Amino acid sequence: MSKSSLSDNPAIRLLYSALLSVLGGLVFKLLHVPLPWLLGPMTFTLVGSRVVKVVRPSWPSWIRDTALILIGYSIGLTFTMTTLRQIGHQLPTMALMTFILILLCGLLAWIITRLSGIPFPTVLMGSIPGGLTQMVVLAEDTKGIDLTVVAFLQVVRLLMIIFCVPLLVYSPLFGGDSGTTAVSNTVSAVVEHAATVAGTGWGVVVLYAVVCVAAALLANKIHFPSAYMLGPMIITAILHLAGVEGPALSAWLLSAAQVMIGTYVGLLLKPEKLQNKVRVAILAVTSSTLLIASTIGFSYLLTQLHAISSTTAFLSLAPGGMDQMGIIAHEVNADISIVTGYQIFRTWFIYFLIPPILRMLFKALKRRKVQQR
Repeated sequence: MSKSSLSDNPAIRLLYSALLSVLGGLVFKLLHVPLPWLLGPMTFTLVGSRVVKVVRPSWPSWIRDTALILIGYSIGLTFTMTTLRQIGHQLPTMALMTFILILLCGLLAWIITRLSGIPFPTVLMGSIPGGLTQMVVLAEDTKGIDLTVVAFLQVVRLLMIIFCVPLLVYSPLFGGDSGTTAVSNTVSAVVEHAATVAGTGWGVVVLYAVVCVAAALLANKIHFPSAYMLGPMIITAILHLAGVEGPALSAWLLSAAQVMIGTYVGLLLKPEKLQNKVRVAILAVTSSTLLIASTIGFSYLLTQLHAISSTTAFLSLAPGGMDQMGIIAHEVNADISIVTGYQIFRTWFIYFLIPPILRMLFKALKRRKVQQR
């Protein structure tokens, strides 16, 4: 078999991609980089696909879809009766705070657009705090979006949240212990977080596996946004609320899901197309800083509306993931049910309402451009 045929062999290309991804995850893990199994594969496949020309990396979309099903299931499990009651009790406030946060993100996106020249739809998609994985998937499903810019903006925001939120929570600003050890332990807990498998029978495991895959395929067939994640998320939440206890995903399975998605995203990114890299980086850091600072102000307002601590209010509104904020809430004895309730409400709001709103907005902007010509 010739060298060229070997380099074009699908199995070899897939194996090469997998090796790059695992190596990237291990290196980032050893270096204690946040989210090593997501950012490591993303970085190594991005660089490897450009440095090594002998073998072209390949990562079929069905591998990413499998990971999205796992993530959708994991998020669905967080929707419990306790969080449902909290959402019902503070629904108007949750809706108000979420709306204000999204409005602020839109304003920051508009400012970045004016200063950088990057199209507003792309910057807006990169500014909405819906999670790196979820927003990249949503961006891929939306026409005319620069996936590289979206991923870059989301990564900058995510890294700043992971490091800044624990530091702020333990600072005198929120009356916490500012000791270095406490901060280090919390950051470590956030980064290393993974659930353990519960003692559940195989029948329930098979049930969830079948219904999650079926829900993903059905959601995809009816053109649901982020179908392979939202379908399993919805059916899992319904079953979980009905009393069917599903097993939490193990650490290695969650890491594997991150590798599957990180690799896929890494091969999609085109950094050479990113204009004014330094300028965009500065704007991304500045906008993330303003977002965090604004969250502190909103949290003070929340404490005036409800009898909750400033720490609970801040973690409820912080534009990070519900799992990371939940871990920090546990570490500082904040009200976990309130924190989780706010985070889940915002997550579901973004998943279900933001896609149609963005589509309508982008169509309106497109019509406006056409009329101006």
